[in-house]
Amino acid sequence: MPILVTRAPAKINLTLHVLGRRAGDGYHELESLVAFTGAGDTLSLHPGEALALEVSGPTAGPAGPLDDNLVIRAARHLSRRRPGLRLGTFHLVKRLPVAAGIGGGSSDAAAALRLLGRSNGLDPTDPDLMDAARATGADVPVCLDPRARMMRGAGETIGAALGISPLPAILINPGIPVETAPVFRALGLMVGERYRPGPHPEIAEGADSEAVVASICPARNDLEAPALGLAPVIGEALQALSVEAGCRLARMSGSGATVFGLFVDRSAAVRAARRIRDRHPQWWVKPSLLR
Repeated sequence: MPILVTRAPAKINLTLHVLGRRAGDGYHELESLVAFTGAGDTLSLHPGEALALEVSGPTAGPAGPLDDNLVIRAARHLSRRRPGLRLGTFHLVKRLPVAAGIGGGSSDAAAALRLLGRSNGLDPTDPDLMDAARATGADVPVCLDPRARMMRGAGETIGAALGISPLPAILINPGIPVETAPVFRALGLMVGERYRPGPHPEIAEGADSEAVVASICPARNDLEAPALGLAPVIGEALQALSVEAGCRLARMSGSGATVFGLFVDRSAAVRAARRIRDRHPQWWVKPSLLR
């Protein structure tokens, strides 16, 4: 069988509301509008009997031990649900920053499930794929079909694809890895405690970019303040975006340290990205379209 290839795009939390911390399992309950970018990792699969992973690319070094990689974990979870599943050797080209709040590892895992599904003739909606995604990690289910949608709970509840118009944007990672767990700890919620309740903005299916920006501007990322306390450089990146001509909204994604700016059009985003990159050559700066 020929080598199969897919893209693992970055996940951007356009909003991230923390509703509280669940009494049953202690997980934080979230509501988040998620979109995906053109920037991402690339994953290929050479189908075979044995499971293996090779990693290369500019951010391969910080990706961690291969045996603990989410690609391997996802494959193992699907294999448990599908005895006799044909596996193979994965080759992951890492381009996204690690521990960056953009779901790089989760998107890689979801890409692995898509490739295994194709290799084994599984329907993309096969429930075993979603079950394996949920078992692998909180952000993996929303990355399985990478299109803008709402995610709720601890990531296990996924809304329908919204089909929104592309949003011109810039992504910035200032080069500081930020682990998720310390950010949630800094939020300081006790098990069973509620936090900033209130309705999330409604996003209409097929909404154009004007409507999406108008809807999400009053929303927030509740992890931004605790992340800023741990990594103040996030504030510098937000400021760098907010002063650029054409920037309509600057906000942090996920638990940081990546931030994004939404711009009036793609040309404005490209020009601003060039200026920011010139001023901060050590930062990862990517103009993109969010979908």
